[in-house]
Amino acid sequence: MRYLLLVVLLFAPPVQAGDVPGSWLREFPKADFTVTSIDTNEIMSGGPPRDGIPPIDNPKFVLALDHSLPNTEPVIGVHLNGQFRAYPLRVLTWHEIVNDDVGGMPITVTFCPLCNAAIVFDRRLEGQVLDFGTTGKLRNSDLVMYDRQTESFWQQAIGTAIVGILTGKELQIVPSRLESWGNFKARADAQAKVLVPNNSSMRRYGQNPYANYDELALPFLYTGKMPENIAPLARVVSTPSRNYAYSLEKIRKDKRIVAGDGTVFTWSAGQNSALNARSIAKGKDVGNIVATMAGRDVSYFVEFAFVFHAFSPDAPIHQ
Repeated sequence: MRYLLLVVLLFAPPVQAGDVPGSWLREFPKADFTVTSIDTNEIMSGGPPRDGIPPIDNPKFVLALDHSLPNTEPVIGVHLNGQFRAYPLRVLTWHEIVNDDVGGMPITVTFCPLCNAAIVFDRRLEGQVLDFGTTGKLRNSDLVMYDRQTESFWQQAIGTAIVGILTGKELQIVPSRLESWGNFKARADAQAKVLVPNNSSMRRYGQNPYANYDELALPFLYTGKMPENIAPLARVVSTPSRNYAYSLEKIRKDKRIVAGDGTVFTWSAGQNSALNARSIAKGKDVGNIVATMAGRDVSYFVEFAFVFHAFSPDAPIHQ
């Protein structure tokens, strides 16, 4: 991936400041829009302005033992440096980014509802700790983040900077699980913590503002090519290599699949879709995926098929 980005940078014509909307220049005065690995016309407004979807910078936690959620609600579960933390999608749906520190490691927990992409990043880069916010913009319907230090734009689905002085840099992905609250509690210890809203009345936490989104025929704000022989909003499972994907339905049917690279994917019932019913707790059961290699958790993605195809157009989706 790094080599391909270098080739793009070497041969892509420079972008002039006048080639981007004036609102970008006003919103991101530190950003260098003359450095980019993409055509900036591929980036479109998602509606909100910079940080109009407010990231969480001072996350509030309570002990998991003291917190009540429906056991089938989805959370992003992190086990890092001996600490367990859960980040419920009922919160992430409304904020999309949490800047946190777990066991001494600065991380950014991200969720793009339009892509069903839940990814945790190490936010250290070349000796600097970055803080991330939401640009209010999308590319391939995926969240475009920015770092506050340089105001470079980052593609959430692949953890790569696409605009600004950090263009071509990649964030390290931290293994995590998109899992049910019940499954998280079952594997966590007594000191496990769960994210709660800083202000419970700030948003309609627990409600899905994208009701029935994963039942639509076509994704929102996406103009790219669609994958063949699979519904664009069908869920697929892949790893950061993005060399292949399996449909969630295939893993659900087989219960266990061993990929060619040795990754073992297993499925179990009992996790609600966060993008189905108006109430997340009533979403359809899409189940839990766990990805391991040699018995250890590895990073994996559960995202919509159109997203995987947009960023890995030549990679197969096994059904």
